[in-house]
Amino acid sequence: MGGDRLFPGAVGLVLARPPRLIGVEPFFMEFIAGVEERLVERDRSLLLHVVATQDAESAVYRRWREQGMVEAVVVVNRTADDPRPGVLRAIGLPAVLVGEPAAGLPCVRTDDAAGARAAAQRLLALGHRRVARVSGPAALLHTRARTAAVAAACAAAGAPEPLVVEGDYSEESGAKATAALLRLSEPPTAVLYDNDVMAVAGLAAAKDLGVAVPGGLSILAWDDSSLCRLASPALSVMSVDVHRFGGVVAEAVLDLLDLPAGAAPVQRWSPAAAYLERGSTAPPGGT
Repeated sequence: MGGDRLFPGAVGLVLARPPRLIGVEPFFMEFIAGVEERLVERDRSLLLHVVATQDAESAVYRRWREQGMVEAVVVVNRTADDPRPGVLRAIGLPAVLVGEPAAGLPCVRTDDAAGARAAAQRLLALGHRRVARVSGPAALLHTRARTAAVAAACAAAGAPEPLVVEGDYSEESGAKATAALLRLSEPPTAVLYDNDVMAVAGLAAAKDLGVAVPGGLSILAWDDSSLCRLASPALSVMSVDVHRFGGVVAEAVLDLLDLPAGAAPVQRWSPAAAYLERGSTAPPGGT
């Protein structure tokens, strides 16, 4: 099948991340469900492929374009100096970016800075001054935006610069980062985690070290899930409607495919993060 004869009905999503994380991280399962729900309404399907690197991801795009496997793709986990938008533009494969726009491609924008700033301000308002962050990979644009926003919020409140430990969204990295933070001579009194899996692992690590939550450490997770709700104590979160997020991305793809020649796509925004307080946050030394 030639490169200009695309197979009708399929939208591609390539995830460049370890397969073991796909199965344990609730975010992508819920995101994919939201995408598929909207695509099915239009008799379309999602083609999911997992690879190890961005180079491998670009190779998949080239193969899909050459073989006519998909009509369009969704690009997630944008990085600094990301080559993928340029590759997609060059090969002529329609794409919707999740995050910041690039290469003239349509995108669903996310305001990670606003959510991270709100999270830090909540912890600061409780009286915390030693705030830490267990982040996702530092190369990701949304990681950088969140880290900068937390630092700015702390500076504005006259609090010390937040400690940042890089993780990879896994249970292991969450536990290791938390243990390292709590063994410092002046450990943080509050930690903001970039996903639910690392936050729940951090809760377990704190308990193993005899640090009470929230009495000795407040924990705030990014994204809500059953893991957060079933933890003891249940975790406070920056909650995002991930299912709706996936639906918004699917709508952007469908609009792109229906767009008349020369027309500009509608810019969309992902659902905003909102603070949801549970039992894992309190003033320093509180219960």
